[in-house]
Amino acid sequence: MKSDIHPKSYRLMIFRDSSDGQQFLTRSCASTNLTGKWEDGQEYPLYLMGISSFSHPFYTGQQKFVDTAGRVDKFAQRAAKTAEMQAAKAAAGAKKKKA
Repeated sequence: MKSDIHPKSYRLMIFRDSSDGQQFLTRSCASTNLTGKWEDGQEYPLYLMGISSFSHPFYTGQQKFVDTAGRVDKFAQRAAKTAEMQAAKAAAGAKKKKA
């Protein structure tokens, strides 16, 4: 193996899934200002993750309901409003040309 290939900040670090609180200890060089206590009583740098294998539906086999209908409705409302504004601008442009 090559020597001196890892960064100097390569150390033990706690990774915590912020969605369900599960955590694991591994080596990493990720930068963080947070610290947390591990099961052995020692304090390690802490990195908060939004999702991990503990909470990801692919690994857990549980699908979470996502409000896609609400998102679609909001998109449709924005699209309709944009179309109305474009029609109003076109109508105002047509009136200017006639005058």
